[in-house]
Amino acid sequence: MPDLFELNDLLAKAGVRPDEVLVMRHRPTEPELRKVLPWLAAERHSVFNAYQQNHGPIVEKALMRARYLASFIGHEAGRAVFVGLYDMAGSRTVSTRDFWKLPGNAELRSLGTRGPKNRDHSQWFDLVPNVVMSDWKGRLVVQWPGIERSWWRWSDRNRIPVHAIHEESLLVPPMPDWQSLVIDWDQLPLLPASWRLMLSQWRGVYLIFDRSSGKRYVGSAAGGENLLGRWLNYADSGHGGNRLLRGRDPSDFAFSILQRVSPDTEMPEVVAVESSWKDRLHTRAPDGLNDN
Repeated sequence: MPDLFELNDLLAKAGVRPDEVLVMRHRPTEPELRKVLPWLAAERHSVFNAYQQNHGPIVEKALMRARYLASFIGHEAGRAVFVGLYDMAGSRTVSTRDFWKLPGNAELRSLGTRGPKNRDHSQWFDLVPNVVMSDWKGRLVVQWPGIERSWWRWSDRNRIPVHAIHEESLLVPPMPDWQSLVIDWDQLPLLPASWRLMLSQWRGVYLIFDRSSGKRYVGSAAGGENLLGRWLNYADSGHGGNRLLRGRDPSDFAFSILQRVSPDTEMPEVVAVESSWKDRLHTRAPDGLNDN
């Protein structure tokens, strides 16, 4: 695609004036949120939108002058993937106390969002998705000019070249091979639908690594729940009913798969495979977190 083909060309062709568009390249500083923000944009839009509806004083002033927000997520160094064009439909002042009661903010807080900094009140923007360019969600990738710390700018004052328009969305990448899959506890409730489907079909032996202690727990999943159901149980409770996991901070847990088994494997055989892994990895107490 020619280098001269720019975001401003796409906006103008869609009947949107570039001088009315504020462009943002979201790349959260919070590690957990940065990992899952593309998933939120793809499948939990209300939570993603909550993330971009509040900003610091300087950005507030700019956004209040804009008619549109063109929203992107940092894709890789110097590039950004398009999420959508939003109408700026107004704003209201909210107290910091009320901020955390707004929809989506509790989930964002669990992912590390700090919220308004050193302020009693801030603006909450009503950003309404616009259908213009919506077909390019997750597919349009632009080159981000200048330094990446400059994460927002006016579209008409910048040249933002189009890098590529992909056939499929980049917001939810294919699930990694099961042997390289590692999922943090905070990510479990946010897993993309395609990943959930795969995990719901798999049964086998899994590992929980507690980063805070360096100890490990081995478990198995079979029957109707399979790996997805078992791991979502940990997402709900933090310990999955396991005695030696109770009282530990589940945000330190990382989940992976040690071995998959056939869907028709009988439960005694699954338990035997699980026991073998406990022996080999020395996960029984006091060396590990298994109490049997």
